[in-house]
Amino acid sequence: MKFDRLLNMIGEEKFLTIKQKRIVVFGLGGVGSFAAEALTRSGVGTLYVVDYDLVEETNINRQLIALESTIDKYKVDVFKERAKDINREIKIIGYKVKADKDTIKEILQIGFDYVVDCVDDLNAKAEIAMYCLNHNISLISSMGFANKFKPEMIKIAKLNQTSVCPLAKVLRKKLKTAGCSLDFNVVYSEEKPATVINREILGSNAYCPSIAGLYMAAHIINEIVGEKS
Repeated sequence: MKFDRLLNMIGEEKFLTIKQKRIVVFGLGGVGSFAAEALTRSGVGTLYVVDYDLVEETNINRQLIALESTIDKYKVDVFKERAKDINREIKIIGYKVKADKDTIKEILQIGFDYVVDCVDDLNAKAEIAMYCLNHNISLISSMGFANKFKPEMIKIAKLNQTSVCPLAKVLRKKLKTAGCSLDFNVVYSEEKPATVINREILGSNAYCPSIAGLYMAAHIINEIVGEKS
C-alpha cells in the first residue's frame, strides 16, 4: 500500500488525522510545488492550491511541476493531475487566480486547518497573514530563497525571531504598521543573499527553494502527529 511506510511510523489513528485535514497552498513555484507534493504524499485528504500562472521554461531549474512537457500549461492544472496520480483518493481543488485581498478572503473563508503561504507578492503575504491571525488559522509562510546557496542555513521560526532575511524584515515592518501580530511561523534563510551577475533577475537553484518547501510540509505533518519539527 502506498502509505505503509508512513503508517509504520505513526500508526492508523494519526494517519487518519492527517487524512481529515484541509490545507491550502498559495503559490506553486519553487517552494510551494514541493510543499504541496510532500503534503499529498503524506496523505492529506483535502488540498487546495492557488496559482494564476503558467509554467515557463525558466521554471524548470527549480519547480517540481515544470517540465518540457508542461510549459505553457497552468500550474494548478499540472499539479492537480500530478496529485491525483500520486493519490487518487485526494480531494484536490485548484484556483487559477492571483492572490490579492479579495481572492484571499474568498478562499480562506471556506475554512482550513493550515495555510501554506508560498507567494512572492509582499502585499499578498501580508493579507494572508492578517486574515489567518484574525481568524485563528494555523499559518506557515515562506520568506525569500532567491540568490541563496546554503540549504543548511534554512530555519523555521516566528516572524519576530528571524534575522538576515530581507523579505522577513520588510514583512515585519508592514505588519507592524498594520497593527498585526508577528507571532506566526515562517521558513527563512540566515544566509546573506549572493551577488548575481544580472541584478535585474533573481538567481535561484534546484535545492534551496525545494528544501524550504519540504521544511514547511514537515512542520505541518509533524505538528499534526505530535512530533517536534
